[in-house]
Amino acid sequence: MNSQTTKVWPAPAKLNLFLHITGQREDGYHLLQTVFIFLEQADRLSFEVNQTGGITRRYQIEGVEEQDDIIYRAARALQAQCSVEHGVDIQLDKVLPMGGGLGGGSSDAATTLLALNQLWDCGLSLPTLMEIGLSLGADVPVFIQGQAAWAEGVGEQITPVELPESWFVVLIPKISVSTAKVFANPQLIRDCPAITIRDFLAGQGHNVCEPIVTEMYPEVRKAMDALGHFAEARMTGTGACVFAAFGSEDEARQAWSELSDQWDGFVARGLNRSPVLDVE
Repeated sequence: MNSQTTKVWPAPAKLNLFLHITGQREDGYHLLQTVFIFLEQADRLSFEVNQTGGITRRYQIEGVEEQDDIIYRAARALQAQCSVEHGVDIQLDKVLPMGGGLGGGSSDAATTLLALNQLWDCGLSLPTLMEIGLSLGADVPVFIQGQAAWAEGVGEQITPVELPESWFVVLIPKISVSTAKVFANPQLIRDCPAITIRDFLAGQGHNVCEPIVTEMYPEVRKAMDALGHFAEARMTGTGACVFAAFGSEDEARQAWSELSDQWDGFVARGLNRSPVLDVE
């Protein structure tokens, strides 16, 4: 059993640089095309292996009970997969907003699987961890693989890509968007023609959820309008967060300095490689 149990493991944010829905399976899952890039901004987790077999949360997330906590569920899933007799005490420094489209919960689950695979000496391969992750959420596998990626299917068909590591301003409206409500909206476009990676790199692609979310949540529209004064503003995932890319850190910080009085948010560099892969 790995004795180094007090390391800090990052769970980085992601941005969806575009999001198309190309169809819907018989089981109700939507077929997607999207591109993920990671951000330096991250939740941080630490894990202390115990001998009791129990999984203990040393943190609280308002409104999230243990059985609904994706971090707890990830630990339980790995424990069951590997018949682990040890348990773990988990600490979480929650930085990323819930319901923001930055993938915080999925990233937390992925980091939990990667960390405990090491700390519990499970020895599972990344593809196996990605299978476990997919059972927890469609975005979890890309955080486990840890490379900026083109994703298709329900999120499980992942192709690593190299993207410009731009600087981003991200605004965080003070709301939580319900992904279920967005995907249930009858106005949502679900038959986008499939595009290729080359098409995306040539400038194609948009977020089909934007019109729905900005109609349902006026605060998101206000954020897009505010950020749009400085650069092209887009929504990530199903929102609520919106982002814009800048050519340099100075440009991003200048824009943020003019927005920070009225908006929550941050400046962060895009990353092709997740920092969680570099924890040793």
